[in-house]
Amino acid sequence: MIKQPEPVPSSRTFCGRTFSADEIHLMRRIAADCSALGTTEIARTLCELLDWKRPTGRLKNHECRQLLERLADEGWLRLPPLRKVGPRGPRRVAWTPASNPHPKITGLPSDFEPLTLTLVEARSRDSTLWNELVDRHHYLGYRVPVGAQLRYCVRSERLGEAILACLQWSSPAWKIAARDRWIGWNDQQRKRYLQCIVNQSRFLILPWVHVPGLASKILAHSVRQLPGDFERQYGRRPLLLETLVDASRFSGTCYVPSSVMC
Repeated sequence: MIKQPEPVPSSRTFCGRTFSADEIHLMRRIAADCSALGTTEIARTLCELLDWKRPTGRLKNHECRQLLERLADEGWLRLPPLRKVGPRGPRRVAWTPASNPHPKITGLPSDFEPLTLTLVEARSRDSTLWNELVDRHHYLGYRVPVGAQLRYCVRSERLGEAILACLQWSSPAWKIAARDRWIGWNDQQRKRYLQCIVNQSRFLILPWVHVPGLASKILAHSVRQLPGDFERQYGRRPLLLETLVDASRFSGTCYVPSSVMC
């Protein structure tokens, strides 16, 4: 039987990090909304939303799970029961010949116009292939997204059904220092308007596609198409799109602003 929780504290410190009352409420909401997932998957999701990472960039999912279990013991939230069968941790994606490396694709970006960005529907053939391609060829792999999310397969009419790239736009992290400084909002404003931001959580140009400048062209198409798709799906139009770039791996040059993308 769950104990009656005490009033929400103004903050909670655990493993060297202080969490605000709003962040504790977020943990409770995500645990409730994502009860179909395992506790480890919920912990990983919260680490991404709260940007709780080690200096190496790896998620502090072990510490987050410990915090969730402590909050559950105190009656703050309910965690899903331990699964009695099957492996624990993130869901595995089976790799099939469909995601095997293809012959190299080269050319100029204009050679592949018109590009089409197909919205990926759940439980469709594209959905299975998107998950597999991202899991196999993106350095972060595939993870079950939480909250609002739209996935796209990028194709060229010239190449028929062949996929050039995969994109995913999803709910933003709860706090990002650089973003929050740039916007200049306070905690209450962030809480009210955070869901007007959409985060580009995956962007994969398949490794056999070698077309200089194609990334910027795909982003330009995506920025034009996403707001309408997102509004039709979730009833709100994004005001800001954001992305994070691992500077140890990428230069981020495809994100240089242009008149097309603004």
